[in-house]
Amino acid sequence: MTTFDEKETSTTIAVHAFNTIQMFHLSVPLIVFSEVEHVGATQDWTTQVWSLDGQPVRTAEGVTLSDIYGPEILDDADILIFPAWPANLPAVDPELTRIIERAHARGAVIIGLCLGAFPVAASGIVDNRSIVTHWAAADQLAQDYPQVQVQPHALYIDHGDVLTSAGTASGLDACLHLVRERLGSRTATTVARQLVIAPHREGDQAQYIARPLRSEPVPGPVNAVIDSLLEHLDRPTTVEMMAQQAHMSQRNFTRVFTEITGTTPGKWLTQNRLNHARTLLESTQDSITDIARACGFASPVTFRQNFVAAFSTTPSSYRQRFHEQ
Repeated sequence: MTTFDEKETSTTIAVHAFNTIQMFHLSVPLIVFSEVEHVGATQDWTTQVWSLDGQPVRTAEGVTLSDIYGPEILDDADILIFPAWPANLPAVDPELTRIIERAHARGAVIIGLCLGAFPVAASGIVDNRSIVTHWAAADQLAQDYPQVQVQPHALYIDHGDVLTSAGTASGLDACLHLVRERLGSRTATTVARQLVIAPHREGDQAQYIARPLRSEPVPGPVNAVIDSLLEHLDRPTTVEMMAQQAHMSQRNFTRVFTEITGTTPGKWLTQNRLNHARTLLESTQDSITDIARACGFASPVTFRQNFVAAFSTTPSSYRQRFHEQ
């Protein structure tokens, strides 16, 4: 998980492209990071597309992209993104693995979205660490690179220096996660609203769930409970109390809740309380004690422990970095 000890300055993002890449995959990081500038969050993010030979790239849809850089731009890149990989999963060019190794060694963040996890795994920088890719390719990734720990059900996994994600929609989640870690939850929420996508899905949610995440309230006892929880995050509650409100057994409530949200009621509630806390830390002068109370934590100590576990920084440090002066 990324830490927040220093202010971000300029950030250069290099997105890898190759012949037969699907335009949609390539567009995922481009649209999220261009929207960061569009909403006025920062003028210091630069995104460039590069290929191994610096030549124009012909996409899977037959469109030729000519504004392509070569590897020479990577010496200054703070983030390298591999948004995809050919569907036939060819061996990774040794020069590409050397590029990843060198960039990682000098401190660049390496990101593999969807099948882009394959070149990341090939580089060796995630040996003996967890990694995720599209669920349909998870077994192949584990077979090709037994030295990595494939987590087939996660949306994305962030080690701070390396981030990988599952399918294309999860790539949007991962890119928004990066925006949130570097520019704060308010900016990430603004970008998500502009793109009309869910503002925050935790990385350990399921890749595929029985029902889509809701963007608007829909009828049903569990969704009614969710609406109530979001309106009253300060109130103490338990899964048993949630189930009673929905007039369901605790077991059945937990099953349906997980189908709807992709995570358990307890995890969901903690995630949303912490997200609300980040917003209050960014936008108010309320004390840590008041914020802990407003977000439903039993004490400032419990709040701090949960916050550090989730974001690898303290509430005070987060406020110092992201508060709107």
